[in-house]
Amino acid sequence: MAYFCLNASKIAVSFLANQSHSARFAAYRLASTAPSYQHIVVDKQGAKTNVGVITLNRPKALNALCDALMREVSDALDDLEKDKDVGAVIITGSEKAFAAGADIKEMQNNTFAGVYGGNFLSHWNRVAQCKKPVIAAVNGYALGGGCELAMMCDIILAGENARFGQPEIAIGTIPGAGGTQRLIRSIGKSKAMEMCLTGLPITAQEAEKLGLVSRVCAPKELVSEAVKMGEKIASHSKLIVAMCKESVNQAYETTLQEGLLFEKRTFHTTFATSDRKEGMTAFAEKRSPNFTDS
Repeated sequence: MAYFCLNASKIAVSFLANQSHSARFAAYRLASTAPSYQHIVVDKQGAKTNVGVITLNRPKALNALCDALMREVSDALDDLEKDKDVGAVIITGSEKAFAAGADIKEMQNNTFAGVYGGNFLSHWNRVAQCKKPVIAAVNGYALGGGCELAMMCDIILAGENARFGQPEIAIGTIPGAGGTQRLIRSIGKSKAMEMCLTGLPITAQEAEKLGLVSRVCAPKELVSEAVKMGEKIASHSKLIVAMCKESVNQAYETTLQEGLLFEKRTFHTTFATSDRKEGMTAFAEKRSPNFTDS
């Protein structure tokens, strides 16, 4: 299967066209020093170039998630987490497909011994482990592994043309990257069962009503809306944002009482930070806070 990739200079040319002089320089510097990827494109966007954007880039395969692509996503997240300027990350695809599923041709000859012994797909969970907030900007198909990848993110924005589904049942298997677990927590047992057992997708509008996505946007405005959201998140203390994300995620995995205790202790912990003091002082003085992520 042929792959499509863009080198760093092409990334710069496409990105520089609509940026200010300072942002153009920052983008050029990023493109000239960024790692070379085969299946994704990585850049930083926003007025302060503080929002990392990972674009899945296998157009001929509708961004099917091969193992190499997911390893590149993991490497990109490692770099963006280390980048002190980045306050939020976006994962997106094309207008036609976020990701149409896992790469079936890559998996079809696997054996039980091989996938069990090698703990197949275990590293795909890297997205869910990212300490910085991750926004999925979903246009087109988000099926199978694509739907699971979107659900690993903290917030999902969907284009009006988006379709979400877990069709693994139709090819003799079940979701293997969190589909049966995260879907039920997002939309409830009955609808999750329907999607997993029939394999039929739902529209972006249905997904919004069910609570799977937070907002539906015009397809061409989707990424820019995600960047705006990322910029808003990045304007806050990165330290406190990470703590808040961790606390919200506890609700997925613990009882209410355990979650309430974790939240209370995390709230108490914020009083040991400089940013908590600065935030409250700025509010009292009716000025914008100057967070130092400390």
